[in-house]
Amino acid sequence: MRIEHVGLFVRNLDRTVEFYETYFEAKASDKYHNPVTTFSSRFLTFPDGARLEVGTRDDLNRHHEKGYPLGYMHIAIALGSKEKVDQLTETIEKAGYKHLSGPRVTGDGYYESVVCDPEGNQIELTV
Repeated sequence: MRIEHVGLFVRNLDRTVEFYETYFEAKASDKYHNPVTTFSSRFLTFPDGARLEVGTRDDLNRHHEKGYPLGYMHIAIALGSKEKVDQLTETIEKAGYKHLSGPRVTGDGYYESVVCDPEGNQIELTV
C-alpha cells in the first residue's frame, strides 16, 4: 500500500504550482476545470514520483485560522543533504517567501528548516 497523492486547496492555483515547479522540480499536469462546481486542479509530480494535487474553487473558506489547525500540518520534502537544506532555505527566503524556523537539528534528530509556500502552507525541508 502507498499514498497515491495528497490534496491541497489554495486560493491562487497558478502561483502555487509555479512555486513548487521552481523550488522543488515538480512537473505540473494540465489544468482540470469543472465549470459546474468551479473546481480546478493540477497534479504536481516530484522527481521521486510523489504527487501533490493542488486545487481551488470559488467557495473556499477564506478565513485563516491562527495557531495549529486541525488536519494536515505540513509536507516534508527530503533534499538529501544539510547543504541542500541550507541552500534551498536561503533561496526561498531571498525570493520573499516566509521562513519560519531553522535550519536546525530538532530534538528527535532531524535536520530541518520550515518555509511556507505562497499560500502559507508549511514545508519542512529535511535531509
